[in-house]
Amino acid sequence: MPVNRNALLRYKAIDSCLRNRRRKWTLEDLIECVSNTLYDYEGIDKGISRRSIQADIQVMRSSKLGYNAPIVVVDKKFYTYEDSEYSITNNPLTEQDLVKMNEAVEVLRQFKGFSHFSQLNEVVQKLEDHVHAAANQTRSVIEFEKNEQLKGLQHLDELYLSIIHQKVVQLTYKSFRAREPQIFAFHVWWLKEFKNRWFAVGVKAKGAPVLTLALDRIQEITSGNTIPYIPNDQYDPVEYYKDVIGVTVSQNLRASNIKLLVNYANAPYVETKPLHHSQQILERTEQGMIISLKVQINYELEREILGFGPGMVVLAPDALRKTMQKKFLEGVASYELASNEEVAAAAELDVMDHPELHVRTLNT
Repeated sequence: MPVNRNALLRYKAIDSCLRNRRRKWTLEDLIECVSNTLYDYEGIDKGISRRSIQADIQVMRSSKLGYNAPIVVVDKKFYTYEDSEYSITNNPLTEQDLVKMNEAVEVLRQFKGFSHFSQLNEVVQKLEDHVHAAANQTRSVIEFEKNEQLKGLQHLDELYLSIIHQKVVQLTYKSFRAREPQIFAFHVWWLKEFKNRWFAVGVKAKGAPVLTLALDRIQEITSGNTIPYIPNDQYDPVEYYKDVIGVTVSQNLRASNIKLLVNYANAPYVETKPLHHSQQILERTEQGMIISLKVQINYELEREILGFGPGMVVLAPDALRKTMQKKFLEGVASYELASNEEVAAAAELDVMDHPELHVRTLNT
């Protein structure tokens, strides 16, 4: 059963509502949400009829599209999913889906090798492998980095469309440090991925500072905001991140000249996979190599250095060297603070989980 774009937008809007269990959804609420979605992304301002929404719900409940959505009505009024983990986006690919994806892969494959489309290569490779595995019911032969527990990825499509169609979104957002979530209008300018975590970059209002919001901290997105969209006419994303590792950019901080000593064991890794495009090898020694970076000192840089443990030492600037030294000393202190009772308890739990280790220890 072919699905046109409008129908798919309606199904996804309904799905997004029913997955949000922080509120109760009446049929009128669903009509309003779907109408706002169609207006935001298709410019359709006539809304949607009650009969159409009811028909959409029946299609989602049925096996016509393979959804078999467990939509129930609570108290004869409120719509929800009986299974709190259900989403139409979790459904396996149908045969028709595979045909369409195969066609898409064939078109995209033609562009592999062209310099203007070099960034498509990995995307095409992922699609090819996924479609082949699904079509032949075999295991994937290419394993890409992923995190199945990562939250917030369901917001990617809606945020992407808000950028393309220049629509303001209203976010319910709770940062790690906040006690309560905030609700505010947000003008998304671009999406950024770093180490398999996604961020939305934009502003709250004209002239306001640029904010980087983690998608996994977004609790809810609602569309239909009538505030005029503030376009990005100031920043080029490539230039914006030119002097940083990660996503934390300071508008008032210049890039610093960083010198790092990388030990012999880690030198080949850092040489073949540079920390930053500005990386240069200054000197090779018996201990390893000395490299330079020209980047802002931010949280991600510190985390990158910490990740190498004793295999990477800051030589300059002195302020960063002292900061890293303090963090390593605090780490040592944390280990030393662990009491013998805590260590013994942890060891006992380990033996309970892995009795073979205990037997092996007794036999040595």
